[in-house]
Amino acid sequence: MPGPTPDSPTTPVSPVSPVSPAGSTAPAGAEPPTASTGPVGLGRLPDDDQDLADADRGFVARLRPGVVHDAAGRTVWDADAYAFLDDDCPPTARPSLWRQSRLTAKQGLYEVVPGVYQVRGLDLSNITFVEGDRGVLVVDPLISAEVAAAALALYREHRGDRPVTAVLYTHSHIDHFGGVHGVADPKDATDGRLPVIAPAGFLAHAAGENVITGPAMARRSLYMYGAALPKGPEGQIGCGLGQTTSLGSAGLIAPNLDVHTTGQTETVDGVRMIFQLTPGTEAPAEMNIHFPDLRLLCVAENACHTLHNVLTLRGALVRDPSAWARYLTETLRLFADATDVVFASHHWPTWGQERAVRFLEEQRDAYAYLHDQCVRLINAGHTGAEIAEQLRFPPALERRPHIGGHYGSLSHNAKAVYQRYMGWFDGNPAHLWQHPPREAALRYTEFMGGADAVVTKARASYDSGDLRWAAEVLNHVLFADPGHAEARALQAETFERLGHGSECGPWRNFYLTGAAELRDGVLAGPGRGASGIIGALTVEQIFQSMAVRVDGPRAAEAGRLLLRWELTDDPRDPTVDCWTLLLSNGALTPMPGDAPLGESPHLTLRLTRATLDAVVGRATTFAEAVAAGEIATAGDITALTTLGSLMERPDPRFPIVTP
Repeated sequence: MPGPTPDSPTTPVSPVSPVSPAGSTAPAGAEPPTASTGPVGLGRLPDDDQDLADADRGFVARLRPGVVHDAAGRTVWDADAYAFLDDDCPPTARPSLWRQSRLTAKQGLYEVVPGVYQVRGLDLSNITFVEGDRGVLVVDPLISAEVAAAALALYREHRGDRPVTAVLYTHSHIDHFGGVHGVADPKDATDGRLPVIAPAGFLAHAAGENVITGPAMARRSLYMYGAALPKGPEGQIGCGLGQTTSLGSAGLIAPNLDVHTTGQTETVDGVRMIFQLTPGTEAPAEMNIHFPDLRLLCVAENACHTLHNVLTLRGALVRDPSAWARYLTETLRLFADATDVVFASHHWPTWGQERAVRFLEEQRDAYAYLHDQCVRLINAGHTGAEIAEQLRFPPALERRPHIGGHYGSLSHNAKAVYQRYMGWFDGNPAHLWQHPPREAALRYTEFMGGADAVVTKARASYDSGDLRWAAEVLNHVLFADPGHAEARALQAETFERLGHGSECGPWRNFYLTGAAELRDGVLAGPGRGASGIIGALTVEQIFQSMAVRVDGPRAAEAGRLLLRWELTDDPRDPTVDCWTLLLSNGALTPMPGDAPLGESPHLTLRLTRATLDAVVGRATTFAEAVAAGEIATAGDITALTTLGSLMERPDPRFPIVTP
């Protein structure tokens, strides 16, 4: 295995002194005298530097400079902006998170085993290249086409101009498929020349996260990954899973080969693969991939060098840590005896059978312990917030760096387990019908003597180090009086201190983005829409994305509408001749074929799938397409106008820290 070359990935990471964000020395992971630095107990500095050696192992070359631009010259990725992480940990960061960010900031091409390479540090996730008989299989092509293309170019520069002979998506999150247009041509997949392999259910879940609730998740992702924050010791330093998200163009090529069962075997370009389905773990549709001839196991995102999320802070379906643990047990049973190296779609590999098995076992034990102890405490009558305050991993797990809470914290994961089983309601009738935030805030501030009095008391809490309480009461002031200048300033300071004390990267980014929003207004997001994904969706999924944009109360007043859609060349649904959209009682329902009971449509539209994609992707409008002759209509054209007027366009800049 080649070691670092003169083009060294980074200077070695030296241990950093455990200095608390407040500037006073404290044992790593020790409980601070106040709640000023966030939850602790995870993220201890490790006892050895094995992860540092693993992160550098197999280094070939870096991208120089480490900056990727789009066609318009806009920077979509800047790895060089994290050079400050080579310095010692400042008092504005938790030492364990600083160390983790140094590791995830390493970028370049790395050899995993002969014939298998990863490009790391060019996006939130890794892209993996598995060499076949005549080309290369691409596993998880990042978020953006621009960074995926740059990674492929770096690989080809050092391994030859091999064609892409397959694409594999390990799961349904955008950082594992969004850059596919940078490595493959959709037409090759449609024509069957390029296998695109994914777990069963992939497309439905990819659409759910990136189209159905895409606007809200994108807004929360801006907070979670800190993409709009300045990079530096006082700002964004990473998120524990990687550095941040790339800002280029995202797309999707629909899978043409689904993995339906564990044990399914496929050979592509001479590469033999055995698949293990792991639904409901880190993603609703996910799979591990074993390469038996290489004694190599890809565990997707089911085992990374950090504690993961049971419920990601950007929003998602609550995951099942019990199933997660069971699938890792199955992974060990299926593949441990035939595996020498384990790698994932984030972080660095683990080499050696004994180390790989221990890594998977400890990851398994962490999710099993998290689940089982939360359920035990639920059954003892504790609420999610109460469980989060008392739950700790056993010392043997707590000492392991790959269990550190740099991405998923034990605190918010405990609340997620409670939510999975018990929902939002904690059983206390006082919480059954509470006022919404602004109405409650008005009453809280009045009870506490008015906004000015609350701010005075909050400042005393801030000065004493009780930042959690200061943040809570200042939040009431701001929801009652968003323009209160002193409250805004103090809350921003409070968020900033909480952020600097967080060992969980997303917590840090949430706090610091909230502080920036209070000071400077709503920050501009990455601006990545779903237009590049639409072409891979089924017509039903497109119509479902329209249904969730309908203003129900106004639509209910509009009465009943029937629109018949004839798609003349749809490659995704070749067996369906037409679709009917029914607007009834404020709900828009897509149905394959004609309306039931022979009901006549108000309007029939005949168009190509490309025209539908262009309209839904906002490259044109229905009116413009009709005027251009791209849509032929028969019936009452006002039915289309009415439907269009009832659909809202989500505002991607809605406030979060103010009402």
